[in-house]
Amino acid sequence: MRNPLGLSTFVLASPFSDADCPAAFAKVARLGYDVIEVCVENPHLLSAQALRDAAGEHGLAVSICGAFGPDRDLSAADPEARAAGLDYVRGCVELAATVGSPHVAGPMYAPTGQARLLPPDERAQQRARAAESLRAAADHAGEHGVRLAIEPLNRFETDLVNTVEQGLELCAATGRDNVGLLLDTFHLNIEEKDLGDAIRTAGDRVFHFQVSENDRGAPGSGHLPWPEVFAALDGIGYSGQIVVESFLPTIVEIARAVSLWRPVAPSMDALAADSIAFLRASRENR
Repeated sequence: MRNPLGLSTFVLASPFSDADCPAAFAKVARLGYDVIEVCVENPHLLSAQALRDAAGEHGLAVSICGAFGPDRDLSAADPEARAAGLDYVRGCVELAATVGSPHVAGPMYAPTGQARLLPPDERAQQRARAAESLRAAADHAGEHGVRLAIEPLNRFETDLVNTVEQGLELCAATGRDNVGLLLDTFHLNIEEKDLGDAIRTAGDRVFHFQVSENDRGAPGSGHLPWPEVFAALDGIGYSGQIVVESFLPTIVEIARAVSLWRPVAPSMDALAADSIAFLRASRENR
């Protein structure tokens, strides 16, 4: 299946801004990607016009991904904190609609890096708050023809949604058809007993897919079972984007959030080039 292949701006610059667009979009297109996934770390630094102009010039599609720190907590007990998180997601939805992204993706149910062992009643209350916030976000997204792709993260990055099963439960709790999953091979490799089974379990709720190796390096450079992953995606009829996501090793906030303390490739340019070469070869052989 000829899935569009993309690269995350987390590989290129952080926080990504309008000023980064000319060089970044040119690089992504030159490498042979079809999509650039723009992570909205600081909404004030990004405009739909700059993204659309660069995308049009270089023939790229744009995908929108959110960044969720403690000031964007859709599961917070404080109503004002939840409202701030919801406002951020709504802004991402409007940006996605304007630039043609089919979705807003990311772990939008809770802040990345929050890890607490809660009593069952407190955890249930947190999930209920997350579902309520996501329901409101999904209604806004539906008005703009955008879907929400929520991402299960590994246990070291969140305490709320680690597995496909938990992600599907949260999707169901929203009661909205435009809420599905972003699956990422890095997290699947840590939390799922069988990557292919996990993808098949998610089925048509897979709205978006990100790839990196077991160490967040270039796909094909580690031990992940890529034939199994691609076979499972083909088996569920997934025709969406496949986006390479790794992270600059020099940004303090990112390193802390994702526990990335060392380079995972000779350079980020090498990671981007090696990733597209592997994914294109894999696509041609499927």
